Amino acid sequence: MMTQSFFALTGKVALVTGASRGLGQGMAIGLAEAGADVIGAGISEMSETREKIEALGRSFYEIKADLSEPGAAKQLVEKAVSEVGKIDILVNNAGIIRRTEAENFSDEDWNDVINVNLNSVFQICREVGNHMLENGSGRIINIASMLSFQGGLRVPAYTASKHAVAGLTKSLANEWGSRGINVNAIAPGYMETDNTEALRANEERNAYITSRIPKGQWGKPEDLKGPVIFLASEASSYVNGHVLCVDGGWMSS
Repeated sequence: MMTQSFFALTGKVALVTGASRGLGQGMAIGLAEAGADVIGAGISEMSETREKIEALGRSFYEIKADLSEPGAAKQLVEKAVSEVGKIDILVNNAGIIRRTEAENFSDEDWNDVINVNLNSVFQICREVGNHMLENGSGRIINIASMLSFQGGLRVPAYTASKHAVAGLTKSLANEWGSRGINVNAIAPGYMETDNTEALRANEERNAYITSRIPKGQWGKPEDLKGPVIFLASEASSYVNGHVLCVDGGWMSS
């Protein structure tokens, strides 16, 4: 029972960006399964996420937020705190990807990806961080990537943004760790989501990627439930500034 209590999130409130589907939905449901109430933020409709979380007996609050818009992060956090009262856990999951050869990659695509994947991540961390500093505690979990470590192909902006997210995580951990806030990141491996649909549809690339994964298969959103609960709970109280790979062994291959 004592071990289980290390992972319990009863009474906690988690803000999860990009919670409508895929990895964000999987992590939001996992947090609810551990006892947290969830605020889902994003531009997409979240009725499926709401239904699954409320079926667990937890509360789900939906806030529409276009994180590519100036000021959206501040407005999101102000609304979340006003409506729900607090934010104990932040999962910075929302992100976009654009695929084009580097020599043809447009300024527009570059700026769009950096704006959502990096600028908004910092802005939400800053706004939620101020709230958590006032309360003297909190957990921030940014979503990094295998491309926080590697170069990838045809995704220069995404790769740059995810390298930066890993660095930002460590920087904030240094500043806030002694003030009650643990800042860590999860780096998912190759997961079955909308972002990887093009890769999975390419038979040659799909076969190559699968052959490189020691587990022999792509991950699924539910594979992030355990890691996000761990980083959000007291079980990880001395884990700070870490980027946790959840990749089926990709980085070891």
